[in-house]
Amino acid sequence: QVHLVESGGGLVQPGGSLTLSCKATGFAFRNYGMHWYRQAPGKERESVAAITGTFGLTAYADYVKGRFTISRDDAQNTLFLQMNDLKTEDTAVYYCNVRLADGNYWGQGTQVTVSS
Repeated sequence: QVHLVESGGGLVQPGGSLTLSCKATGFAFRNYGMHWYRQAPGKERESVAAITGTFGLTAYADYVKGRFTISRDDAQNTLFLQMNDLKTEDTAVYYCNVRLADGNYWGQGTQVTVSS
């Protein structure tokens, strides 16, 4: 059974940093690309970053490029999102995601609030 469990969210001041983690179980983590999405109140869920399974190639949405870094530890089946220079507009629930042959799986999300 696939499980994705995010952690690491919290309240941070503008300009601050947070690192999110997503622990994955129930599938061959190292073989799959992984994604971070976010959803702010009243807005649609949007892509933040992605990383491939084999070579760890990364891609970022323009609004986080240069500030966020996605990475993975295949030995620990864990996905990370290092977020620096956080802005108030980064406030959202952040979700990790994996697309498998039998479905599209999401974690429960972790809240990130950027406020002074």
